[in-house]
Amino acid sequence: MNINNYLSEISVKNSLDFKTLQFPNCELDPNKIKVIMISEVPSQNPEDGFYSKAIDPDYMRTTRSLFSDAGVPVKSIDDILYKGIYITTAVKSPKTDYKVDTDIIKSHLPLLEAELMLFPNLKVIMLMGDVAKKSVNMIVKSKTKKNVIPSESTYKIRHNEYYWNSIRVFPSYIMTGGNILIEKSKCVMITDDIRRMMEILNDA
Repeated sequence: MNINNYLSEISVKNSLDFKTLQFPNCELDPNKIKVIMISEVPSQNPEDGFYSKAIDPDYMRTTRSLFSDAGVPVKSIDDILYKGIYITTAVKSPKTDYKVDTDIIKSHLPLLEAELMLFPNLKVIMLMGDVAKKSVNMIVKSKTKKNVIPSESTYKIRHNEYYWNSIRVFPSYIMTGGNILIEKSKCVMITDDIRRMMEILNDA
């Protein structure tokens, strides 16, 4: 199925401004996806996004480096999808301010929830940053009356095990942006999270 077309239809139903939105532009078999990695927001320039056809998009440059450090060499988003890993963003429009407003997060929840419900064989949800954590907590709380991830600093809780039904949920850090690769401590934690995620994926 085409994810871009699928989410475009949902955005229209929820009266979202289609002109500002960026969706993963890919074809995939939902049954083959075992992991969803949820980043924060799309890049300001669509050419820098995860699914860009540009030669070396910024988001994939950092993602590729983090996967490589975790012992998972990938060259492109297609390599990641082939492994059963789908990458998306919690909010589908680029930032307009330093922080993402809660009202914007709420307005984009139908899109993220539709993605989460799309994959029947999901084993892991990776929350790459606080916006992703907040978004998924809102979705889970609407169904279970409680958060799946506690409202504590990620470094304090990242080694604990959290589950939404049978799906393992990892709180992690933002994996995009020009500074991420020089923030060594966060890189180490992200690569460790990817490594642990791959262990679950390989056992699935």
